[in-house]
Amino acid sequence: MEIPPKSPDGSLKSPQSKELITSNTASTLCMSSRSESVWTSASRSKWDIYHKPVIVVSVGAAIFLFGMVITSLSCFLPKNKNVYKMCGPAFLSLGLMLLVCGLVWIPIIRKKQKQRQKSQFLQSLKSFFFNR
Repeated sequence: MEIPPKSPDGSLKSPQSKELITSNTASTLCMSSRSESVWTSASRSKWDIYHKPVIVVSVGAAIFLFGMVITSLSCFLPKNKNVYKMCGPAFLSLGLMLLVCGLVWIPIIRKKQKQRQKSQFLQSLKSFFFNR
């Protein structure tokens, strides 16, 4: 025999009564949404918009330079030459990958910003004509 689940206040409730409980799903969904709402027109600074790709580009450039140093060490230091020859290109490729991903991310954000501005303009235009 299955025991019905207990509610937070400790009383027993049937599965049918759980469905009848009203929820704040719509308001919670709007508040916890990761994307910007069309209705908010708060302007964001350039740093708020581009901080993630800038960080990815900087980390990628640092790892790429570290890979260059490690690779060049294999030419100058005969000791542990095989280790330098293996690790250097790995850091080079990882750094280059992050660098390119960050550099591609920036135009994508710019395009989304333009689309968002167009969308907000169309929303205001639509509300102007239909809310009369």
